[in-house]
Amino acid sequence: MSTDKDKKAEGRVLLPSTIVPTRYDIKLTPDLEAFTFKGKISIELETSADLDGDCKEIVMHAKELCFISASYFVSGNDSPAVEAQEIRDNKKATTVTFVFPDSIPASSTIIMSISYMGFLNNQMAGFYRSSYTNIHGEKKIMASTQFESLDARRAFPCWDEPGRKAIFGVTLVVPVELTAFSNMPEKCSKTLEGGKLRETLYLDSPKMSTYLVAFCVGEFDYVQAQTEHGVLVKVYTPPGKSQSGQFALDCATKALDCYDDFFGIGYPLPKLDMVAIPEFAMGAMENWGLVTYREVDLLIDPTKASSSQKQRVCTVVTHELAHQWFGNLVTMAWWDDLWLNEGFASWAENWAADKIFPEWTMWDQFTTGHLSYAMKLDSLKSSHPIQVPIRHAEEVEEVFDGISYCKGGSVVRMIRAVLGMKAFQTGLGNYMKKFAYGNTETVDLWGAWEESSGMPVKEMMASWTEQMGFPLVKVIGETWESDKVILELEQSWFLSDGSSVDGDDKKWCIPILSCTEAGTQKDMIFMREKTAKVEIPLSSEKGWVKLNAGQEVPMRVLPSSTMVERLSEAIKNKTLPVCDRAALVTDGYALVKSGHMKPEDLIKLLASYTNEDAYIVWQGLADVLSGLDTVTQDDEDMNCNFRKFARDLVIALQHRVGWEKQAEDGHLTVLLRSIMTGLLSKFCYEDESVANEAKTRFTKFQEDPSDMQNLPSDMRSSVFKIVLKNGGKKEWDEVKSYFSTATDQAEKKFVLGTLGASNDAKMKVQTLQWSISGEVKLQDFFYPMGSVGHSSRAGAEISWQFFRDNFVTIKDMIGKGSASLMDACIINCAGGFCSGEKADEIDAFFKANPLPSNARKIAQCVEGMRTNAKFLDKLQDSDLSSTEFWVSLL
Repeated sequence: MSTDKDKKAEGRVLLPSTIVPTRYDIKLTPDLEAFTFKGKISIELETSADLDGDCKEIVMHAKELCFISASYFVSGNDSPAVEAQEIRDNKKATTVTFVFPDSIPASSTIIMSISYMGFLNNQMAGFYRSSYTNIHGEKKIMASTQFESLDARRAFPCWDEPGRKAIFGVTLVVPVELTAFSNMPEKCSKTLEGGKLRETLYLDSPKMSTYLVAFCVGEFDYVQAQTEHGVLVKVYTPPGKSQSGQFALDCATKALDCYDDFFGIGYPLPKLDMVAIPEFAMGAMENWGLVTYREVDLLIDPTKASSSQKQRVCTVVTHELAHQWFGNLVTMAWWDDLWLNEGFASWAENWAADKIFPEWTMWDQFTTGHLSYAMKLDSLKSSHPIQVPIRHAEEVEEVFDGISYCKGGSVVRMIRAVLGMKAFQTGLGNYMKKFAYGNTETVDLWGAWEESSGMPVKEMMASWTEQMGFPLVKVIGETWESDKVILELEQSWFLSDGSSVDGDDKKWCIPILSCTEAGTQKDMIFMREKTAKVEIPLSSEKGWVKLNAGQEVPMRVLPSSTMVERLSEAIKNKTLPVCDRAALVTDGYALVKSGHMKPEDLIKLLASYTNEDAYIVWQGLADVLSGLDTVTQDDEDMNCNFRKFARDLVIALQHRVGWEKQAEDGHLTVLLRSIMTGLLSKFCYEDESVANEAKTRFTKFQEDPSDMQNLPSDMRSSVFKIVLKNGGKKEWDEVKSYFSTATDQAEKKFVLGTLGASNDAKMKVQTLQWSISGEVKLQDFFYPMGSVGHSSRAGAEISWQFFRDNFVTIKDMIGKGSASLMDACIINCAGGFCSGEKADEIDAFFKANPLPSNARKIAQCVEGMRTNAKFLDKLQDSDLSSTEFWVSLL
């Protein structure tokens, strides 16, 4: 009888299960001048009893490797080694087949030895090279790895599937002047004859998946500390920059102890290394015991770092360290449960950061960050379920996206709210203990939580993970009494364009949480059917009610006009919690876009936030204001009226927050000032006082770039944009020159992300040409494209034309590197439009120039444009087309 797990596994393209690895011993000798490496590997294999008696082949994964020889012998047998008589390389399947003269014995342990060569590529995948400039100004090369998802096979032949766990022994042979390290601590090290090379053998790893193996070779400084529980943590930095690793080190030591206590299982390895890599496609990679990072996501200049950069580094570190348990110790059996890794780590990064820095209010920030982004993506028809069927492993590249990470994290947060922290944590601890060093599927986690909570978790959660999309809960009836309100609710599938799908009968099991002026209601009901009634007590006759209290559930809410009217006072007097105040705005925007709410009501709602001063709320407001600005750009009169309205809101914020940092400013106030200056650069850059303020601060910055008083890092991007928008070639050259002189990667990124803001079309074109000139690293080259593409309507046209003209060059630059790089180029060069015509044009281009690994991102981009085109139609059919309406708001 087939189980649910068997049905899930049907159709997967996997290597034969009759020969599986239990241990790898890998010896690599990289040549950092020739960009190659020599490899020798010994693999211990178990053959099953049902191995075909005529089987003479061993198949494993390999990519871009050149094989020299292969042989095997049977363990415990004195027979001589059997040499492979043929080695077949299948480039399309990225496999290698070793053919032997005689049948391979069943029910045996065989030891296979392979000699081969490989390439240190420059595509940030596999075992690859990065360039950096040392403290003497000399260009140097280092080598490091990025194996997730399918690139361990670029470094050694293997069973490159997450379910094929094995023990790894690693030996690295490198020049004596370089440092080399791997997942585990050194076991022994010796200088080889001639004195130029050093051979280092590392301790055996625990049983783990191939994608978590890692090694680094290069010049490094480091800082180190021990956790309270006794784990040695090191942060490796480029030479001369060790102090920049201190903040991440502090975060890591605290996070490891937090996770030890949370899971009830100590960190499983004897050490943890975190390494800054000069060229890195992702943000970071959770290799077990050797976590690799982009420099900007690990290193903090203690004198320059912005508050947003500190928060980013902290959450990237806490995300990767959560994986040391959730993903590394217990690993998904196959890529269709990727969300188990990424969704949980996205939840845990906020949990740990909140423990380390409670004043950052990370859970409030979650609602306007992860949750907001998840719902934006998941309201498209081109979305996908959290659990997405994957047949060919290559398909996983398309689901490393906001659904797996952000919606996954949002669903985990919802489960915690439903179960309560005690049952949630107990279930996780039991799950970790039961499946340690093994592989699991989503149902295993549901089972652990069912056991700890006594609740039907699998039945509740199937609607959230196995179907795409999320619900709209609409209030269709209400009875207000002096001490309570009875609300009649209806659920439906929420789509951003307001369309419905024929035959759609989707339903979700929705926890209905509410808050009133008395606080969050303890009673919770589950809405399983199309409609439901809920009774909520009121503490006063004119009391208010907000559904989805704390935004714990990924859904939109359409309140009644009475509910909105009663809530308006709670917005003004700020008795409504910050994340709920923000949600009314972000929900309102989505509801207008989908045709469920009048545009006029949204603008009036925005006007009620005139006195708002909470960072979380302004995150939501900034998203909505920027969205409306983009959508109305194709209607000049409406855009002009809207921008005047937005300008008044932003100037009011400026009067409250000011440009100058105050001694009492906390983390969130600094972030609020950063949002303020960002909005000034978008809506108020022509204002004389704003332009003069930015110019004065920029002039002082030019005199001394290390002056953080006049131009703190949190507002550098915004000031650069204001100066660029009001200037010409001179200002463009001045901003660009800082890219060459800045020694900190985060400072360089300010230039990359702003240079295209110039209103001069020639400067926009030059920015785009610079992005592919070779001066900008491949990991960063899409940032200047975005600075043009998202700068204005004209910028969108220029960047899209540039992308088409240089498509072959961009494609060749990325080569066989991460699909995420091309995703970023597409969004930045083609994502700035809001018309059906442009959507057709972009769709046609990619049909003529297909990019299979980016198909989902292209579909999302095009659908988003069509939705925005319909949104503009809705706005044009409303009073927003009338100048009188805007005047009435003054």
